[in-house]
Amino acid sequence: MRVLPMRSYPIFEGRPRPLVMAHRGSSRAAPENTLASFRRAFAEKTDILETDIHVTADGEFVLIHDATLERTTGEEGPVSDRTSAELRRIRANRGFGGFADETIPMLDDLLAILPSDTALVLELKSDTFLETEVLTKLLGLLERARVLDRCGVISFSEARLRALKRHSPAIPAGLISLSRGWPPSGLEMTGPFWPFLVMNPLYVPIAHARNMLVAPLDPAPHSRLWLYRLLGCDAVLTDDPAETRRLLFGRQGRGDSRGGA
Repeated sequence: MRVLPMRSYPIFEGRPRPLVMAHRGSSRAAPENTLASFRRAFAEKTDILETDIHVTADGEFVLIHDATLERTTGEEGPVSDRTSAELRRIRANRGFGGFADETIPMLDDLLAILPSDTALVLELKSDTFLETEVLTKLLGLLERARVLDRCGVISFSEARLRALKRHSPAIPAGLISLSRGWPPSGLEMTGPFWPFLVMNPLYVPIAHARNMLVAPLDPAPHSRLWLYRLLGCDAVLTDDPAETRRLLFGRQGRGDSRGGA
């Protein structure tokens, strides 16, 4: 399988840019990284779903941002110390009313409901993803679910991305950065902290010359959408996909903007 840069994925053909990337789902309206948040993002016509991935004590892939349970669940301790069965029983609705039944999902729970016209971006959250066995299992799961042709992997850790690229060059990978003012080389995506796009107006053209998808690290982007459109960013990250889409494209839905495709 050859490398196909994510900015060129066929499912994006005909869609207006920038694409809308739901940050941990529709995480302003529902608890982040839960099935409720994902389903809402799908209903809001997100182009790309972004979520975070850790590895459980029994080697399964769990969707949660933090390495510990406290912030989003009220439970204590590392995520990696719990089995998938234990994590599936933990409520993941802290700070939200009306979501009493939401628990921590596994990756296969998400893959079972991922729409065929929605791309998926997974953020690798631990150095467990340096291990060949773990990468083999992850890529195998994505391949069996038939999502590799619309999936990408991102991380703040370049080492994790390079490990993945050595193992399987075919899946697009992207570096997120709070400190790097130039696009990285040898990757298919880049997520610079948004002020770098102001400080370096050549960032996007250089990234595009390398056939990279550019999505600024800015989950509350509404006051800067004009800038991202002006610069030619490929996607915008957002906690509120519906409002982001409204501000970008008015009331026109994704299906309409694609000519009914």
